[in-house]
Amino acid sequence: MNILVLCTGNSARSILGEVILGRLGPGRVTAFSAGSQPKGAVHPGALRLLAARGIDAGGLHSKSWNTFTGPDAPQIDLVITVCGSAAGEACPIFPGTPLRAHWGLPDPAAVTGDDAEVDAAFAQTWDWLTMRAEAFLALPFETMERAELQARLAEIGAMEGAA
Repeated sequence: MNILVLCTGNSARSILGEVILGRLGPGRVTAFSAGSQPKGAVHPGALRLLAARGIDAGGLHSKSWNTFTGPDAPQIDLVITVCGSAAGEACPIFPGTPLRAHWGLPDPAAVTGDDAEVDAAFAQTWDWLTMRAEAFLALPFETMERAELQARLAEIGAMEGAA
């Protein structure tokens, strides 16, 4: 299953979602991330968190969701929005008929303060996204009916930390 995690800036939550789903679901899912108005760079707080966890961030970058609409783009099976503004925007048409889910979380990139405060917000976001990814990956989504999977995705989106 190809999953596209969307947020407006594609610098924090969606990047973390891409990494988490990719690490927890190899062989079952391929994760990507993008934004409607990409910032052009991964947030330093996300980079610090990944480095602290020993995760190579070399291949990550902030990109437009239009990257996934062209004829050479991978077919997306599931689009997950992780911020309210991206969820409310008119998404482009992705080839096929992907499922859609909203797993809204507060934006750690909006946290002001010293690095420790920002890092704590990113760590919390990591934990909430991991909880959602684990719940999703515990499902037999490969064999579920579309309507049932859609309902379970909504339940996952309402888990702790939902914004």
